[in-house]
Amino acid sequence: MAFRIHDSVMHGEIDNRVKGIVRGKVWVKGCAKPLVLELKGNAHPDLAGCLLTFTNPQTPLPLAHADDLNPVQRGNIGDLTASRKVRVPSVPMEEFFNWPEDQGRPPTRWANSLYLEWFSEANGRVVIESADYQLKISEPEWRLTPTEDAERAQQAAAGMDDFMRQLTEAIEQQKRGQKDPEAEWDEHDYEKLMKESDARTDKYLELLDKYGDSDEAEEKIAREMGWLRELTPEEADEEARRTEEMNRACEEALNDPPTEPDPHREGIDWIRTKDGEIVHPLQHRCSESAMKYWKLADKHDLEKLADEDLDQFVFEFQTTGAKLAGALNGIAEDRGLPDAAFTVAYLKRALDHLHKSQAGLEAVAPKKLLPAKVVTAARKELFEIREGILRLMDEFRGRK
Repeated sequence: MAFRIHDSVMHGEIDNRVKGIVRGKVWVKGCAKPLVLELKGNAHPDLAGCLLTFTNPQTPLPLAHADDLNPVQRGNIGDLTASRKVRVPSVPMEEFFNWPEDQGRPPTRWANSLYLEWFSEANGRVVIESADYQLKISEPEWRLTPTEDAERAQQAAAGMDDFMRQLTEAIEQQKRGQKDPEAEWDEHDYEKLMKESDARTDKYLELLDKYGDSDEAEEKIAREMGWLRELTPEEADEEARRTEEMNRACEEALNDPPTEPDPHREGIDWIRTKDGEIVHPLQHRCSESAMKYWKLADKHDLEKLADEDLDQFVFEFQTTGAKLAGALNGIAEDRGLPDAAFTVAYLKRALDHLHKSQAGLEAVAPKKLLPAKVVTAARKELFEIREGILRLMDEFRGRK
């Protein structure tokens, strides 16, 4: 995934006054020294030949995993412009996030955004994007000719293509050795399929991040993802038939009254929340606990959440709850017994995130970011949820 560092930037400078070379420095909170940029290529016409200085007027957050970002960024420029059009809120952020649903989408306006993208030899794609930075741009010492601008665009596109090839290779790597869909699968086969799905998601999110969600972008993304290809008449008929069946099934599902789970399994496979939602008890416990500890961390000081280990404890705890929902809520809602091997594979993914949460908590403990009694209670809660996951894995492994 791309390094997106704009929330952690304090200030910086980008110098493209020498044609074909972009040098710069970026001061990032959490990095002991400024990032040094030594890149090949040229900026867009609005910045080509210029010295750009920028300052983040917001309070920057310490960069998570700052040690992974190489202090010297060598590689090639992607898109580098101060004129990227983006939609931004036209009301205060608090009002934007609390906008009433019955009033439709909150109001936005078009604005120019700084967009600095490069492809680093050490870190892959790195992006700084903000419509809030304060900018100062010098007069250009030279200008791109139309031919040079076309070459610049081709070079930027080639950098993105290379990056996409790496993500595509990650997908293909996970596909190798997968079993025939008609064969009997075990939990390891499902794990491979899930890793392939993760790789596809990474690629899609990078494309969405790069191109946005316009109609033109949707077609470009679909093409990159391999969703657009010429179908034979037979394939087109089959695709239309499947789409019609899916639409009909969805319509029937919407019209069907909700099913009630087995009352004899209440408290085992399902519980009903105070809002009336049916969920698995272990998943509900995990999600509620994760939210509780996030609020506790927030209460003691939001700035502490910028601590990498505390962020890992809270984020991985929340992710564990999300993975448990995928594994167990179909069982809670009595939507039919899932493939046991698939459920075990899903539970293993939840367990992996829980272990990362435990590691984050143990790293937090000696820092005294949270009271000792909170750390002790969280440690006990994570351990008991872990035991619950392991019990379920043993249970499903015993099913044939």
